[in-house]
Amino acid sequence: MSTDAKLPPAIFLMGPTACGKTDLAVQLAEHLPCEIISVDSALVYRGMDIGTAKPDAATLARAPHHLIDLIEPTQSYSAEQFRQDALRLMAEITGRGRIPLLVGGTMLYFKALKEGLDALPEADPELRAEIEARAAELGWPALHAELARLDPETAARLKPTDAQRIQRALEVCYLSGEPMSALLRRKRSENRPHPGPPPEGEGAKIPYRLIEIALIPSDRAALHARINQRFKAMIEAGLVDELRGLRERYALNPGLPAMRCVGYRQAWQFLEGELDAAGLYATGAAATRQLAKRQLTWLRGWQGAEIFDCLRPDLAAAVLAYLDRRLAG
Repeated sequence: MSTDAKLPPAIFLMGPTACGKTDLAVQLAEHLPCEIISVDSALVYRGMDIGTAKPDAATLARAPHHLIDLIEPTQSYSAEQFRQDALRLMAEITGRGRIPLLVGGTMLYFKALKEGLDALPEADPELRAEIEARAAELGWPALHAELARLDPETAARLKPTDAQRIQRALEVCYLSGEPMSALLRRKRSENRPHPGPPPEGEGAKIPYRLIEIALIPSDRAALHARINQRFKAMIEAGLVDELRGLRERYALNPGLPAMRCVGYRQAWQFLEGELDAAGLYATGAAATRQLAKRQLTWLRGWQGAEIFDCLRPDLAAAVLAYLDRRLAG
């Protein structure tokens, strides 16, 4: 028997927004001895339910989820924190004789869990373009002030007009959920010689036999239609009122990671009078489609995943049959 075959199994269920991951995960958990771990950087925020498509109480009663409702919207949650939490939960779930089922669309978290953490995330062209557009509207000093809130150490050594470095530091904050200064400091610490083995689970293969599933639509237009319909439903369900209530309860600002989540960013602009109702829907749906595009780009480059068409009518049966074969083997 190979070393991998002796390891306990863990399932990755990955896919773009609105592809039906939650519904499928619940069905899998009802047929297999699984516990669901959320891999979603937005579901960690308490009170942000509508715009994150957080599973409702009935769904959570059927299939409880780990790693949702962890922090307040004023706080941040990093890929490193996710990795530590996920590895701890996976060990606990395996210790109960069950299978960790990791479900979500935050591909950076999946990568961090599977491969370990790099010092800094790679550049994201679309995010860079968005930062440049905001700089054109507000000016680089305004973005420097935003960086000072997110990463005061880095901002202190940059001039308010140092566009290139401000842009990169903001990009790192948005992608990782951590200040660039903290990531670089940790990397320098890791590179110092020290006795003994590396910390458990860091920079090494995780001790699980991974069964990786990617949900990729055969028809991009059909996924876009789902996205448009879902964002419209979020608005009708009270997304703006939800954000209004959050702003009354917390000292929020648009630079916080929570308020940069798709949907909440556009709802913020609506409340500030920068968008009308039609603009809220149009920009929110477009931003969600761009998010799905980035997720699909990650997935198409992901090595080792079995691909399923999320639009097929027998999706749950097909995935269950595949998992039965893999788990039996």
